[in-house]
Parts: sequence; structure tokens; C-alpha cells
Amino acid sequence: MAAKVETKIKSSAYRSSRLSVAPMMDWTDRHCRYLHRLLSAQTLLYTEMVTAPALVRGGALHLLKHNPQEHPVALQLGGSDPDELAKAARLGAEAGYDEINLNCGCPSDRVQSGTFGAVLMREPTRVADCVRAMQEAVDVEVTVKCRIGVDEQEPHAVLPAFLEQISAAGCQRVTIHARKAWLQGLSPKENRDIPPLDYALVHRMKAAFPALHISINGGITSLAQAQEQLEAGLDGVMIGRAAYHQPTDILAAADAQIFGTGRIVDPTEVVQEMLPYVEAHLTEGGRLHQITRHMLGLFAGRPGARHWRRILSEGAVRDQAGPEVILQALDAIMSMPQVEQAV
Repeated sequence: MAAKVETKIKSSAYRSSRLSVAPMMDWTDRHCRYLHRLLSAQTLLYTEMVTAPALVRGGALHLLKHNPQEHPVALQLGGSDPDELAKAARLGAEAGYDEINLNCGCPSDRVQSGTFGAVLMREPTRVADCVRAMQEAVDVEVTVKCRIGVDEQEPHAVLPAFLEQISAAGCQRVTIHARKAWLQGLSPKENRDIPPLDYALVHRMKAAFPALHISINGGITSLAQAQEQLEAGLDGVMIGRAAYHQPTDILAAADAQIFGTGRIVDPTEVVQEMLPYVEAHLTEGGRLHQITRHMLGLFAGRPGARHWRRILSEGAVRDQAGPEVILQALDAIMSMPQVEQAV
């Protein structure tokens, strides 16, 4: 067992978890992840949450599709049955994912009805059983993403007990969204903003569990803020919406600033590098907007950003739309006087 754990610790996912992009439903699909990988070679990427029942009972193996260039990339699973999660984890590992992550943080009604996501904060023993079963099924590392608590729970009491159980079960890496989830009374969208952040509690958990690799998530919108969290003693930082809406701001300098390697990437180069990927997708029968919707924020805050978004938004949804739409949008960026302020 020790040798197996040591192998996991040295994985590419473990090394890259110093900075990661959060799993986000309807956002971090394979096209999004391919784009993000062009911006950063090091940052750990996550899939959208895939439910274990969909894979095991529904046979939805297409949900595991990804491009080899996405690595290191982690599969996030939703579920609460240890046997089913073990089978789903095995399918994910066989598909080539570098890490299997268990979702204990999503607050949506659909997730609650399936007895997984944030509601699992109430059942740490069940989570520990799931972690054990998944670890026994795969050689890649099994991790957990959680909240600091739900509803009336007291995070300062609940979170350490939760971490104690999952670490005893063999989980060595956890990402903590530093907010409670209110399962009654708040929508999933409100749960991303309204419950107050408690970064101090996450830092206390690192002090209490020094051997546990802890990443923090929630409210972090810049590399400078990420660096502050790392310098304060945390092992990793996970960024969500900011990495999606302003991918260049977060990811283009991540390798140089967070990992100390590589260079700051020019987003115009990334656009050119996306073109062969786009061509391949269209050849397979895909639609242009399925990819370009993830590219809208590439030039956020830069001259011409509004024109870039408009050309892509209007042109990519048209029948037979192809790479020429992207090139037209790029021309608008390249020809924009640098003194103009983007909006």
C-alpha cells in the first residue's frame, strides 16, 4: 500500500495542483480544457462533474472523452455509493485521467436528490467509505472537493471531523471551498457568492493537518491572490469563474508566476493554435460555437475585446460557420489601436 501511495503522490496531477481550474458544470468541457491547456502547460484541469450512475448504469462513456493534450487532467465524480463510485473511478482511470475527484461541494437540487455533492458533508463516514473503495479500484490518486459545512452546521467543528475521516481513509489531497453551502433557501448561483468566505478556517485546517495537501477555493480572482494563499502556507489554489471569464489573466502567466517555469503566453498565439483543433471538430460534425463560446474571454480587458466577443458570438452560431469567423475576430483585435480602452 505504501508503494502505491508514493506513486500517487508523485503524479503529474499532484505536482500541478499548486494551481487548478475548478470543475464547473456546462463550462469546463473538453473544448474549454483544451483552450486552457494552451494557455498553461502546468495548471491542473478538471472535468465537469460526471455522475457515477451515468457511467456505471447509463453507460455514458462519451462523458469521459478528452484530448491527450489536456493532461494533467482530473475527472470529478458525483455519487455516494462506494461500489458504484469504485466502478466509475475504474472507468475514469482506464480512460486515462490523472486523478479521480469526489464531489462533496455542489449544492444544486439535482445533486441533493441523488444524495451526493454538498449534502455529503453530513455523512463523513460514507465519504470515507467511498474514498476507500475508489482507492482500492484505481492506481491514480483519489481526492475530495468539499465545503466548510452546510446549513446549520458549525464549520469549526464539522470540517476538522470531516477531514479526519477522509484522511484516515487514505485521502491525501483535498480542495476546500471556503464557504458553507445553504441547501435550503439559496440557489446554486447564490451559494457561490452569498455565504461568507472563511479563509482563516482553511488555514487553521492546514495547521491542524500538516500532512494533508490542502487547496483553497472560493473568491480568488487573480494570480496575485493565489500567490498570497500559497505564501501563507496552503499547498494549492483552485480558481473557478475568473479562470473561465478571464482565462488569459489567470492562465497565461501561471506557469511563470506560480510554477516558476515557462513564459507568459500571448493569447493571439493561442487563437492560432486553436485553429487545427477547430478544423478537426468541424470535420467530426461539431459546431463552431461549441468551441468559441469558451474563447469569448480571451481578450477580456484588452483593446478590441468587445469586437472580439461580438464577432464570435454572432458569427459562430451561423450554419457552416468555420475558422474564418475566428480569423475575422482576431483581425479585429490585431487592428485595434492600442490606446482604445476595452469594455
